[in-house]
Amino acid sequence: MEIIKKISALYATVQPFLDVTILAFILYTAYGILLKTQAIQLLKGAVYIVIVYAIAFVLKLNTLLWLLNILAPGLLIGVAIVFQPELRKIFLKIGQSDWFKLGKRSKHSHLDSVLTAAEILSNQRRGMLTVFIRRDSLKDIAETGTRLNADLSSSLLVTIFGHDTPLHDGATIVQGGRIVAAGCFLPLSEQQDIRKTFGTRHRAALGLSEVTDAVVLIVSEETGAISLAYDSKLYYDLSSAEITRQLEGILELGSETQGAEETGNDGKDFN
Repeated sequence: MEIIKKISALYATVQPFLDVTILAFILYTAYGILLKTQAIQLLKGAVYIVIVYAIAFVLKLNTLLWLLNILAPGLLIGVAIVFQPELRKIFLKIGQSDWFKLGKRSKHSHLDSVLTAAEILSNQRRGMLTVFIRRDSLKDIAETGTRLNADLSSSLLVTIFGHDTPLHDGATIVQGGRIVAAGCFLPLSEQQDIRKTFGTRHRAALGLSEVTDAVVLIVSEETGAISLAYDSKLYYDLSSAEITRQLEGILELGSETQGAEETGNDGKDFN
């Protein structure tokens, strides 16, 4: 009995700290998800409504309170309809979370081949779109293209994108050192504040990053700029060194992969 009492007393001491810590973690994670899904405006709208309701309650504005209480169910339904795409992305991000997974994910080992092909195609002003699979399955995306299951090499990527073949307009999907499929169609981004100069490749790359955790490398056919898209954001015109650094971190390559030569250009995030 004494042990149980001591444990109960210890838990009573730790409980407030545990309560606050878990709540802070949930709020921090929720805020991160909102940022990644570009749904921060949804949170702002909810805060404004709460502020208006609090002011009406404190000042005893009974007519306004009555109106808000009447409109509350309709507002919830309206928010669910208007922000349906953003709510869907939020639940997708929650499903992609790996909070309870142990151990490291499998490492990708052929980054040099992709970067070499990207630099060659950039110099030739040929477009390129390559998707790195992480945790989410892209089986439905792969089925829109042609299954290859071929060893990944820079020469194969240059062959696919460097010539006007039936596969050059779509995306290649890369996993575990192999090209799973080529000529794949990606969903276009739903964001409204994308640069009007960005073509279909950039919009498709950003669109896939909004609904999956994949990382997409893009080479612009117009400018030759090499960019990355992941977590609902587009990082435009990155140097080879910066692309290598980011991909090594995201794909957990560590120091196994050696980056290409640094060009000195700073990357720009346009989201």
